[in-house]
Amino acid sequence: MASGIRLENLRKSFGATDVIKGIDMAIEPGEFVVLVGPSGCGKSTLLNLIAGLETVTSGNVLIGGRNVNKVPPRDRDIAMVFQSYALYPTRTVRANITFGMETRRVPKDAQESALAEFAKLLQIDHLLDRKPGQLSGGQRQRVAMGRALVRQPAVFLFDEPLSNLDAKLRIEMRTEIKKLHQRLGKTVVYVTHDQIEAMTLATRIAVMDNGHIRQFADPATIYENPVDLFVAGFMGSPPMNMIPGRLFHENGQVFVLPRSARERIRFPLDGPAGQGEGLADGREVMLGLRPETIFAAGAKLPGPHRFLFEAPVEVVEPTGPDTMLVFQIGGQDLIARVRPEDTATPGATFRFEVDMGKAKLFDAGTGMAL
Repeated sequence: MASGIRLENLRKSFGATDVIKGIDMAIEPGEFVVLVGPSGCGKSTLLNLIAGLETVTSGNVLIGGRNVNKVPPRDRDIAMVFQSYALYPTRTVRANITFGMETRRVPKDAQESALAEFAKLLQIDHLLDRKPGQLSGGQRQRVAMGRALVRQPAVFLFDEPLSNLDAKLRIEMRTEIKKLHQRLGKTVVYVTHDQIEAMTLATRIAVMDNGHIRQFADPATIYENPVDLFVAGFMGSPPMNMIPGRLFHENGQVFVLPRSARERIRFPLDGPAGQGEGLADGREVMLGLRPETIFAAGAKLPGPHRFLFEAPVEVVEPTGPDTMLVFQIGGQDLIARVRPEDTATPGATFRFEVDMGKAKLFDAGTGMAL
């Protein structure tokens, strides 16, 4: 059975340094929750508090409705997979996977049954007699996952398990982890600094910064409706373009005038961004435009909120399926994601079209979404 997790005003300090600063979170049984954020934001510390590897300064950790603040890790019905694999180098794969069951005196036939099931599931059944030194990084990570899976706990905790793998293998293992979650239905809390991992794996994402959770929501909401500038800038690759400017009203229409833009481009807020509260004339704002909402002029854009503008291209970056065009407005570097056939020349003026229906607006002072 999967268990839910509830964190109540959770705090953790190391001496005079506050690392976790009053986090409240409810994770439903069977959810795949990803903790994401920059290095030093507190995500691994938060995972360790759930695991019992760190003691709580104040607040509560509840797993399956039970307060586990004073319960040792081995009695929390959890299993953890680390970045470093943490395998015993002198033991075979078989012995690494069954070691925990042996220490808990699980009967031999139950050990062999669990070993066979999960070794086949992870496609490592042909590696059982090898030692970790004879395995690739991806195989070692599968063994580490197998050791966690045979315990069949209520909660799985992953601490950046794919960060030591190369890019191709990370994608493959990401898919395997998602398949495992869909098959087993267990509660998963997964730490990563990679926002692509977060978007592809999670049922909900907790974006962390400086010991706080900035936003906790499903991936689509995090991406499409970030609550503030931090979330908008962190989630997305390339990140959301941010254009500082001020609001301008004319003939019942609201525009954003980019700060110091010699071209005097006026971005019309004729989509959802222009229907919010507090859109006072002259208000200092940040206009957010995702790179994929900026196209070459003439592309067939979805929706009615199209705006055409011109800007000089600074850099052209082909990536294969897309081409990134770096251009400037008001001294600000921006990125457009266009089709490979939409050729551009560095230094030349390029005609862009943007879907203003996807534009986001933030207060320049507070950074909060409007």
